[in-house]
Amino acid sequence: MNSHDAIVIGAGQSGLAAAHALLARGLRPLVLEAGDEPTGSWPHYYDSLTLFSPARYSALPGLPFPGDPERYPHRDEVADYLRTYAAHLGAGIRTGHRVAEVVRDNEFRVATADGTNFTAPIVIAATGGFGNPYRPALPGLDDFPGTVLHAAQYRSPAPFHGRRVIVVGAGNSAVQIAAELAEHAHVTLATRKPVKFSAQRPFGRDLHFWLDRTGLDRLPIGPWLPGGFTTPVLDTGRYRSAIDDRRPDRRPMFTALEGSKVIWPDERREHVDAVILATGYRPDLPYLDRLRTEHDRGVSRHHRGLGFVGLEWQRSLSSATLRGAGRDATHVVRRLLT
Repeated sequence: MNSHDAIVIGAGQSGLAAAHALLARGLRPLVLEAGDEPTGSWPHYYDSLTLFSPARYSALPGLPFPGDPERYPHRDEVADYLRTYAAHLGAGIRTGHRVAEVVRDNEFRVATADGTNFTAPIVIAATGGFGNPYRPALPGLDDFPGTVLHAAQYRSPAPFHGRRVIVVGAGNSAVQIAAELAEHAHVTLATRKPVKFSAQRPFGRDLHFWLDRTGLDRLPIGPWLPGGFTTPVLDTGRYRSAIDDRRPDRRPMFTALEGSKVIWPDERREHVDAVILATGYRPDLPYLDRLRTEHDRGVSRHHRGLGFVGLEWQRSLSSATLRGAGRDATHVVRRLLT
């Protein structure tokens, strides 16, 4: 059995940040990654994805994001950045090692899908949520004969040319995908509430500048900043204008799907070819089924030595983002070692 100082599960942005924090405290972590490279989910997002945060606020600790710090990097640039970060990190990263189970004995025993076992006194779960897309139980969805995709499966508008498409959701991904599709298809954005927009560059500076300058980006979740609220869509005016022009049109959430038809709240029915669910994710932690996963800002409440990095609303509104991963990892590692 292979024994290590610490084991990090996942080699995306959160896992690499956790490994960096462990190395900074003198530990030699083993990082286990199910995929074939240390890039997390980034290569699998839709083709046109561009960050809503400038490069200046999209870096992990110890390595600035290259190029103009004020530009908004593309999906592929982020994947390349993570490859570079991993190559210079100095941690033991093993790709193609999917973790199947974590058991707590005297130490943690981490078993991979191929039957290999590793042990360590510290385990940090850093697999985020991309592997666990949330699919709401919408009436009639299971019997819908058309195409149903989660945003995690969407790549480009090409397969939807000329088709009738409904995008479900009111967040950044939902609006970005719906607006892109509307150039090629008849698209409706279905939401339970009107879409909330926030200026991407108030007073001539990116919103993330103001979040950082005011400290709101680092404000811990608590009475002054309750977690779980829906964040607004960051917009330069493009997306609000698109919806105002009904490209896509925004409608209240449909009541049901009936065969290939959608039923709207006013009882109108119309044929639909595809439904895309931009409905978010849930923590992807199936390997912890035998352990309790309640935590206090990333530190397990029940299992000494178990931590988490990359969960949405883990500590602040920037948790689960590139800019927040390093702060959360430093906090978690410090508490695990005290």
